[in-house]
Amino acid sequence: MTKSSDNRTISSAISRRRFNAALAASGALLAAPATLRRARAAAPLKIGCLAPLTGFFAREGQNCKRGFDVAGPMLADMGMAVEIMMADTESNPDKARTAAEKLIGEGAQLLIGTFVSGETAAVAQVAEQRGIPHVINIAAAPQITEQGYKFVFRNFATGPMLVINGLGLIKSLFAATGTTPKTAVFMHVNDTFGTAMSKGIGALFPKMDMPFEIVETIAYDPKAKDLSVEVTKAKATGADILMPVSHGADAIMLIREMVKQRWEPMGVMTPGSPGTYEAQFYKALGKYSEYVIANVPWIDPKTAMSQEFAKRFGDMFSGEMLELNAGFSFEAVLIAADAHKRAGSADPNALADALRATNIEEHVMIGGPLAFNDKGQNVNIASAALQNLERRPTVVLPAESAEAAPVFPMPGWGDAKRG
Repeated sequence: MTKSSDNRTISSAISRRRFNAALAASGALLAAPATLRRARAAAPLKIGCLAPLTGFFAREGQNCKRGFDVAGPMLADMGMAVEIMMADTESNPDKARTAAEKLIGEGAQLLIGTFVSGETAAVAQVAEQRGIPHVINIAAAPQITEQGYKFVFRNFATGPMLVINGLGLIKSLFAATGTTPKTAVFMHVNDTFGTAMSKGIGALFPKMDMPFEIVETIAYDPKAKDLSVEVTKAKATGADILMPVSHGADAIMLIREMVKQRWEPMGVMTPGSPGTYEAQFYKALGKYSEYVIANVPWIDPKTAMSQEFAKRFGDMFSGEMLELNAGFSFEAVLIAADAHKRAGSADPNALADALRATNIEEHVMIGGPLAFNDKGQNVNIASAALQNLERRPTVVLPAESAEAAPVFPMPGWGDAKRG
């Protein structure tokens, strides 16, 4: 299977008639007269998009940018014109704050970003101080939407939401495969995101009647150059499964060290973090990337809009893998453009009022309608169990969105099933 075909897997079998119907259902105006389409395009919403295009999180930030890049022309075909103003946060909260101020100074009427929780918190402060709406595409630290902000809206799961959804899917996985482990090691990065996830696990795990015990919790620096000590400690517990909360490079390093030390637990499954479903993970690890499970929000392979989005992504970025960073970035622009159309104005207060009234049923990620509570949080975001099968993140749960059956326990590192 080629990477190009990976990108197109969820985009097959969509008819133009079905896509048009879906757009009409969500308020799109593909059938509008050309003069009206041009009139809308004459005054696009100026959106300042922030992402870490360089630095430690550059790989993830570039994927966010691809989602922004697809959003512009796709939304134009839906009768919603936007102008994307891109800025690099350089994987640094101070740079993110400066970039947000600069975008506002250059005329941005709404901000989107950034992927990294620490950076996002800094941008949210700027947006609130300047009275400019901020739509968060990705960032899980729960405190961001607990500040009483009036201009900040998050279309991503908080750390506790990720934990609840992820642990629920792990229980469903055991039920679906008829195999239940008894012990686990929880290993997590010690940055803002990882710490939030650790607190979520500590608070929620005891309440969810999980069938296994966490026998060890191990924290590590995501920029560490070696994880041999941490893996040795985890292996010594004899735990049945490893639950990591990782990013990109450290997820690769973790699996490599497990292979090196010949630690073969029944499974490696994150309760809700990036790293293991990204293209670099497959490139770097090859057969050792197989069968790892990530329980994370994901693109719904069954909706008309997600299929059209996947098709356009594949056309624009042949050879690149479509994943959640691009999907949530597209949805953030969709939310902004929808609010702008309903507000009939780019006035920040009018945009904020329209954002509070958001209710978009047809979108690309798994979950209910895009809508915000009184804290500016979308509570309708669900997760999927993604298992790496044939070098591709494959939805195996929930059943209504599944593309394949889950495999658990995972084959050993030297098993011929890994290819």
